[in-house]
Amino acid sequence: MKQIFRIVESLAAIFSFLVISSCTDSTATLGLDMMPPSDTVKVFYDSYNVSTESFLIKEPLLARTSRSYLGQFTDPETGLTARADFIAQYHITESASGNLFPDDIENDSVTSIDVRLYIDQFIGDSLANFRVSVYDLDNDLDPEEDYYTNIDPNDYIDEDSEPMASKWYTLSDRSITELARTSSGYVRNIRIPLPREIGQQIYDAYSIDRTNFTSTYKWLHSGLPCSKGLYFKLEYGEGAVAYVYLTQIRINYRYYDDKSKKVVDGVTIMSSTEEVIEVTNFSSDDLTELLDEYGVTYLKTPAGVFTQVTLPISRLSMTDSINSASLSFTRYNDTSGERFKLGIPQTLLLVRLDDYKNGFFEKYRLADSNTSYVTTFNANTNTYTFSNIARLISKCLDERKNGKITQNYDKVLLIPVAATYDTSKKLVKLNHDFSFNQARLVKDTKLNVIYSRFGSAISDDDD
Repeated sequence: MKQIFRIVESLAAIFSFLVISSCTDSTATLGLDMMPPSDTVKVFYDSYNVSTESFLIKEPLLARTSRSYLGQFTDPETGLTARADFIAQYHITESASGNLFPDDIENDSVTSIDVRLYIDQFIGDSLANFRVSVYDLDNDLDPEEDYYTNIDPNDYIDEDSEPMASKWYTLSDRSITELARTSSGYVRNIRIPLPREIGQQIYDAYSIDRTNFTSTYKWLHSGLPCSKGLYFKLEYGEGAVAYVYLTQIRINYRYYDDKSKKVVDGVTIMSSTEEVIEVTNFSSDDLTELLDEYGVTYLKTPAGVFTQVTLPISRLSMTDSINSASLSFTRYNDTSGERFKLGIPQTLLLVRLDDYKNGFFEKYRLADSNTSYVTTFNANTNTYTFSNIARLISKCLDERKNGKITQNYDKVLLIPVAATYDTSKKLVKLNHDFSFNQARLVKDTKLNVIYSRFGSAISDDDD
């Protein structure tokens, strides 16, 4: 019987090493090819209970993102409401030499100016009615400063001033025809007309002296209308949130075109880009009631709740080598039965609690597959799985062996993130995910570990 067991064990060991040797995230097999023939290795598996709990975000989050959010939505599953509106600055996109307008504008007069908020996603009811007002910023934003989700836009406007414009809208944009909405070139947007005089004032300043239009920095400090940025204030509405990927100031006019030899329509565009500041102000109902829900932990965005995981480091073997270690978190299905509901976080960061508190996002850090990892939601299994966190586990064990542990050395957070990859699928940027999402996770899970034990002439009695 023991002989049969040895054969099974040997086959398992061979299979494990073949798998491990193909994995770039682990160096546990390094040096095996140099082992003396008399040495043997035993590969075995163990599973440990892992405790989890909801982690309420008490501090505002760094609002560094290339998206903005506008709207208000009540989660039908929890009954909690979250709200968003935003500030955006604008970049000189045409030319560093100041060629913002053509030379032959008809009558030296602009015909109109508007702001457009381009939307690629939204949650909720596209027919819900909203009202947004546009305010010109009165105070400067500091490009060297980090802005957070608790920013108060009223600090940057003259609260006694009237808005530049206001607009009622629906995300389905019933102000245009169905044919226009369904055409191939249509991009969902909220168009907000501004007073024509604002566009004229910008053009007149350009005609007199182009200096303020030769760079974004000079434009931001020109003191002209719209130059410091705009605040899009949500005045009214409930039931939807727009995900705004781009906002533009568009100044329209007619000018003589040398190529066509006639007067044609023209537009000068200034866009919100990563070169300037774009920050959303989020607010929500009190989320503390979610912390004590039995059998559940939460992932809730924007700026709401993470899940904290306590790794069972004190129960792991201190003498064996860890080949792999995996964690999986199961999501409960939504139970509200409502048509309009929150989305599901698609990408999670697993990061040590101490690293998060020490400025992981402020320092532009990325998941390194050493002490931090990213994974994506698997809709087929309804799970988030971190397939191999062996390096993190080994680091925690080393800290324990060497007496260098902190109070939170065994704690990690699950954080919804927006991950950006380059064309070679290399992770290049990691930000908080501020989409209106939620996942209810099964409380507690298992850490599955595969060990290697090295030794000479392991006897049949070892088992």
